[in-house]
Order: sequence, then C-alpha cells, then structure tokens
Amino acid sequence: MSKVAVVFWSGTGNTEAMANAVVEGAKSGGADVTIFEAGEFTAAKVAEFDAIAFGCPAMGAEVLEETEFEPMFESVESALGGKKTGIFGSYGWGDGQWMRDWKDRCDAAGAALVNDGVMANNAPGDAELDECKELGAALA
Repeated sequence: MSKVAVVFWSGTGNTEAMANAVVEGAKSGGADVTIFEAGEFTAAKVAEFDAIAFGCPAMGAEVLEETEFEPMFESVESALGGKKTGIFGSYGWGDGQWMRDWKDRCDAAGAALVNDGVMANNAPGDAELDECKELGAALA
C-alpha cells in the first residue's frame, strides 16, 4: 500500500475542497493517506511518503501563498527529486501563470509530476473535483 501525503493551504475553502477530492481519489486507489495543512509539513516528512500532492491557491500577482505555503514548499523542494508529486489549487483571476511557474519549479527539483496541475477558477465544480480524484488515484 502506498503512502500518500496531501499538503494544502486554503483561505476560502476552495483548495480544501480540492484536497478532500484528492484524498478520496487516493483512498479509492488503495493508498494510505495523511492530510496536512501547509504549516504542519516539513522536509523531514517527505521521505515518509511514496507520493505527495500539494495544493495552494494563487495569491497576489499569481504566486503561492506567501506566509505558510511558500516557506514550507521552499523547504521541501530539494527533497522532491524522484518523488511522485501532484499539484492543484484554485484561482480567482489571471490565466494560471502561478500553476505553470509552480510546475516549472517541481520539474527543476526533479519531482516526478503525475499531472500539469489541476486548477479551479474560484470554487471547484464537478469536473475539477473529478480531476482531483484522478490526481489522487494517479498518486496511489
């Protein structure tokens, strides 16, 4: 049984809803899943999991949330080499540049990305939640 971590930050609940769908998908794929809020996850925990899904909404000028998520992600980035990884999040404006930048960072870190990032414009609809479930299943 693979061990999957779902690590997220959510301000409005949109990214949290997506995280719950990723958890559901990973569990349906037979994985043992642990969910973390961004502030609870550390680089030391990366090695404990076979795969990790990171969820964060776009903030400001299409950047990752800067107080909790960005410092956590920066601290784990160097440990993601070869790690099965997925990314997801919601946005309210722009065209998803933050997701493309984030994917590039994951690629540069050597993460084994299973997707190009699942994005929801504001609250995720059924289609986005299904994509999140597929992401979870791909990580399982």
